[in-house]
Order: sequence, then C-alpha cells, then structure tokens
Amino acid sequence: MGLLDTILGRSKPVLPDLDRLFGLPAAAITLQAGAGFAPTGVGSVCFASVEGGAFARLQEDVRELLDADTGSGGRPVEFSQDAYGYTWLLARHPAEDTASLVNDLHAVNTLLQDAGFGPQLLCSLMGFHEATAERALALVYLYKRGTFYPFAPLPGQAGTTGETGKRDNATELQIRALLADDLPIEPDLSRWFPVWGAPGLG
Repeated sequence: MGLLDTILGRSKPVLPDLDRLFGLPAAAITLQAGAGFAPTGVGSVCFASVEGGAFARLQEDVRELLDADTGSGGRPVEFSQDAYGYTWLLARHPAEDTASLVNDLHAVNTLLQDAGFGPQLLCSLMGFHEATAERALALVYLYKRGTFYPFAPLPGQAGTTGETGKRDNATELQIRALLADDLPIEPDLSRWFPVWGAPGLG
C-alpha cells in the first residue's frame, strides 16, 4: 500500500486466511464451558453458484473428497440451494469430533479457492446448540474478511427463511466477548449478516 493510499484512508482487501478455521475447535471448548453451547457436529460452506461444466465437475470433486472420509465417522456431503440462489454444502461428523468437521470445511474452501472460485466463496459456519433452552448458534466465517461472528436466532427461529426472523443480539455480544481470545471477531457489526435457514444451523 502506497503513501497516497495511507493518506486517503484506502486499504487493501484482507486476503483470506483459511487456516483461521482451525481455531474453531478451541473456540468450541471455550463456548461450551463459558456459555453452554455444544457443537452439533454439523457445518456448511456457502458459495455463489457458477454455471458451466467446470463448476459442476468441481462440485463432484468436493463430494468425492469429503465422501471418502465417511469411514471415519462422517456422513456423505449434501448440496442444497437457498431462495437467493446460493449453494450450500453440508458436512456432518460426530458432535465431539470438531477437528474432522473443520478439516472438511477447510478442504472445501481450499479446493474452491485453488480452482479459481475464490470470488464465489461467501462464508462457512459451524453449528452449536444449547439443549436446556433449545437455542441454536452458529459461528460464521466470512471468507472475504477473514473474520468470524456469532449468529444466534431466538428459540424457534433457526429454521426461519427470508428476513422475518428475530435474533438474540445480547447472546451474540456475549459470545463476541467470550471468544475474543480464540478467534478474530468481525469488528463491523453491520457485517454480522443473518443466515436464516442455513444448513447446519440448529
């Protein structure tokens, strides 16, 4: 970045650091001990769909990559499309095996990035739940920012679609403070986008 950029307040976009995803297992321990949210063993990656045979082939490569791991306790990967046309890839592992789930999420992001589809990557998330209050929580990784934020729908709102759901802002701010030493938290609250109905949430 040059002197003129500094004077004018310009900044270069943050390069994605996918290795930050490996902070999630430690964050999961902190989250369970400090707030009572346990991992569900479910996570997902969201990306904008691209037409063409190359992308269709890439989807098959992702499926083969993750399905090959089902012998270690995972389940076959699932693809779905939301109302906005975004593609979601869902991965499952035993709830206690957060490391394997994170490995899957990292592998998918890396495969898409290395194949030139980095601009299509939007976010990844890991699901959590609090059994006593039936509350759901997601830790969301913003690909283009290299940061995380918590998304906490109010009880019964996790499956909501569109923009009509209600979120638990107090819990989200509590989780932000709790995980400040475990993950790079997104400082701009306007970027804490709601991911209503996201696969892996709730």
